[in-house]
Amino acid sequence: MSEIKSICVYCGSNGDVRESYRESATSLGKLMADNGIRLVYGGGQVGLMGLVANSVMANNGEVTGIIPEFLDKLEVGKSDVTEFIKTDNMHDRKMKMAELSDAFIVLPGGLGTLDETFEILTWKQLGLHKKPVLILNIDGYWDNLIKLIDHQITEKFAKPENRNLFNVSTTPEEAIKLLQNIEPYDHKVETKWA
Repeated sequence: MSEIKSICVYCGSNGDVRESYRESATSLGKLMADNGIRLVYGGGQVGLMGLVANSVMANNGEVTGIIPEFLDKLEVGKSDVTEFIKTDNMHDRKMKMAELSDAFIVLPGGLGTLDETFEILTWKQLGLHKKPVLILNIDGYWDNLIKLIDHQITEKFAKPENRNLFNVSTTPEEAIKLLQNIEPYDHKVETKWA
């Protein structure tokens, strides 16, 4: 088990959402700061992104925000963090976020959050990293995503062991505790053409 010193949090940039999602983002940020875990995130100051970053900073934690130049203008990047990195494009942003993180937590979010989640799971499936990925399923928000992955396995578009690529928790407290005790999952990559 490796020590978790930084967590990349994928989450929505909309703030007009259910209060339980907002509270979970704030709670997660405080827990990360209290446990000396650096937040790595998409660099915005709006929505759940802004809430988790503000909470880490308000509790004397460290935050690395990473945002592409064009989104900095649209989302009004949160530059008052420990480290603020601008990238040329989305691909560089996601790569940098992955490089700087020891683990990943997925809070509720939209299409961008889905994109980031599936990419980091695919990289893990391909053996490009062995870092823990945790879906924080607040109020059942990700139930249908989990059902979809299970359906892919049933229909043989994904292997049963792909279900081991991620863990699920329902509270920020459970998420941090699980990540601190999770064993690395060594996914074996096999060719389909052998």
